[in-house]
Amino acid sequence: MSLRKAVAAPFRAKGRERVAESEFVVALSLDRDWFSPDQAKRLIDVAVGEGLLDRTDGELVVSFDPDDEPIPDGFHPDESVIQERSTFQRVLDALVDTGIEKQDAVAAINALQSEAGITIEAAAVLYAHKQGVDVGTFAERARADLAS
Repeated sequence: MSLRKAVAAPFRAKGRERVAESEFVVALSLDRDWFSPDQAKRLIDVAVGEGLLDRTDGELVVSFDPDDEPIPDGFHPDESVIQERSTFQRVLDALVDTGIEKQDAVAAINALQSEAGITIEAAAVLYAHKQGVDVGTFAERARADLAS
């Protein structure tokens, strides 16, 4: 996933798992020329929302091992990584990452949604759970959607 690669790059370059927000922005905007400073700040917000980064005392802490995320030569993330993804999209990505075909997952989720009369997000979480895919981080959002 290119969001993980974009997040990992500043940490790999610094050789640390904590960096100041300003260092992160400079690494993505000036050092790598991947994003404007405003876009790099937006990427921080998206990455925090995705659980890839934590903000602690003015620093960013990566929640995965950045060395486990290879960044190929010539890699350049597209701007779609700075767009927040819906709960459904996140669950679908988690399902695809485990080897489930995207079309099969979408069809099964749509059928489950129709049968149960629930939101698409709740159906996606339920389907993922039935498939043994841990999407607990997204279940709260789906539950909140059901309550509203």
